[in-house]
Amino acid sequence: MFKKANTVPVPKNLGGVTQIDSKAEVSPYDVSMTRDNVEAIWNSVESFYRTGLQPGMTMVVRRQGEIVLKRSIGHARGNPPPQHPDQDVDQVLMTPDTPICLFSASKAITAMLVHKLQEQGKLDLNETVGKYIPEFACNGKEGITIAHVLSHRAGVPQIPISNPHPSLLFKWDSVIDLINAGYTKRGDGSQQAYHAIVGGYILGELVQRITGESIQANLQKFIAKPLNAKYLTYGLNPEHHDSAAYNYSTGALPVFPINVLAKRALNIDFEKIASISNSTDFLNASIPAGNIYGTADEVSRFYQMMLDGGQFNGKQLFEAETIKLATKPAGGLSIDQTLMIPIRFSTGFMLGENLFSLFGVKARKAYGHLGLINIVTWADPARDISVAFLNTGKSLDPRSVPALGKILVSVSSNCSVLK
Repeated sequence: MFKKANTVPVPKNLGGVTQIDSKAEVSPYDVSMTRDNVEAIWNSVESFYRTGLQPGMTMVVRRQGEIVLKRSIGHARGNPPPQHPDQDVDQVLMTPDTPICLFSASKAITAMLVHKLQEQGKLDLNETVGKYIPEFACNGKEGITIAHVLSHRAGVPQIPISNPHPSLLFKWDSVIDLINAGYTKRGDGSQQAYHAIVGGYILGELVQRITGESIQANLQKFIAKPLNAKYLTYGLNPEHHDSAAYNYSTGALPVFPINVLAKRALNIDFEKIASISNSTDFLNASIPAGNIYGTADEVSRFYQMMLDGGQFNGKQLFEAETIKLATKPAGGLSIDQTLMIPIRFSTGFMLGENLFSLFGVKARKAYGHLGLINIVTWADPARDISVAFLNTGKSLDPRSVPALGKILVSVSSNCSVLK
């Protein structure tokens, strides 16, 4: 199912490519952990790096609101796989504060902008999308509610066009027109099928029509600025383009059936995504489902705010009831018809499970989101942790699954249940 792999150079001594924000990290003994717990988590990250599938990674773990781990490893740019066009790009080390594209982990943050409008009484999640976007209400989409879109039950998981050119992602109005004109036989919310791109544009259009302001402006007003975030923007402001980490396609190239499943989910050939995401057009665009940039610390701050009932530094970003609604299961565990894996969603978040999930073992209360295969961001109320694991290797290589799984298990195993 996979062709020959290509990996990035990995030094024997990882100290030269590792950065630790020791000023930010508190003593783990102050938050019901030990030094061994923290180092075990980091060792699992180092193991992933040694596969050569990840050019650069950053991770922040907050426990009881305090940072116990804030580190980076590898390069932000300039250490690509062999025969990559970026061989001549100057090497820049990844730092704990390098902005990285969250890809689909952006969805959770975008969802909270919609929940903010519900909180303000400006929309009702149980109302149809067509009430706010009249052109949408046709061709079987008349009964689709905002809640259906948030929980991947809208029945429109793909842009309704064959082999769309990647540049379509940068043309907001064209995408909205295509979505509005599309049809579905699953517009009753009966089927869960992950909406990789479409759902984000629908939600973004809702936010813009209701507020009269761009999705970018809403993100800054309600989330980024209150969190004191330098980034957390759709794309990046031009002055920050040179700070962005590059994404690289690594590892074994997928062939049938993996490549077909990936394209069905993303509308674009998987191996093209990394290069597209490094383009100026991508950095200048607003793609609500997939191009928020942020540091691991900023994303961890977002989930810490969720854990704290919508509060951050004495500011109430969201009401506690809004947080509960946003993380409440929207349905039971089922095989997602796009991802073809068992998963539960809330109206905006992927949810954890008791046995094993995206958020480790015995993590039934956890909620968060995956971003293009290996990025994982989440909060676990039972352990009182908010975690952001960001990386730049875009790979479907089978070695990445156990490597990522080791990290997830390590976090959940080394952060004991408190509640």
